[in-house]
Amino acid sequence: MADRGLVALDLVPPELIVPRLRVAGAVFAVVGAVLGVVAGLLISPYVGVALGAALVAMAGFAVVSGGRRRVWIDHGVVSRRGSFRVRRVNLSDATKVEVLVRVARVSQVLIRVGDSSGDVTVGVAMYTTDGGRELQPIALRAVADGLASSPLASALALSSVLVTQLRAEAREAGLSERPLYRAIDVVRTSGRAPATVLTDAEVAALTD
Repeated sequence: MADRGLVALDLVPPELIVPRLRVAGAVFAVVGAVLGVVAGLLISPYVGVALGAALVAMAGFAVVSGGRRRVWIDHGVVSRRGSFRVRRVNLSDATKVEVLVRVARVSQVLIRVGDSSGDVTVGVAMYTTDGGRELQPIALRAVADGLASSPLASALALSSVLVTQLRAEAREAGLSERPLYRAIDVVRTSGRAPATVLTDAEVAALTD
């Protein structure tokens, strides 16, 4: 297996998210300032200033924390940076490897890996009825390689699924021929809860 070093695992690139966060934050800040003025006129200036400052601060925090969120893999270690800390799981030492599927207007396929210190969730695909977005091939390959180093049967099965997904993408196969899209169909046709974890047998069957 190639040593790929650090590879980003952000399903939606940060450069697409951050501008939207800034716009939403600016709108929220303006609304907060207006509410602060109204509260100042109706209640008291002190309440107005406190309310306005709190809402503007919340908007700023949401933009900053949202912009900091990242997911990456480096030498087989998956890391997710949140608002306050970074959580890491070494795929070769993982004690849990699951495929989580959320069925909605925009359906999602996620990989959840964990050890004794906690879990890290990585979005690998999102689909609508006629298209979607999938993790970049280099990122899928890095995750597949990391999973292949694990002794867990579930990790090895998922590694095989990702390799099959890469082959399907390489030949530009239709959605129905891509294992990650099949995962959505498994949950949709089974009538299970919109958010569910696939069984080991269901994961293995995605490559059939």
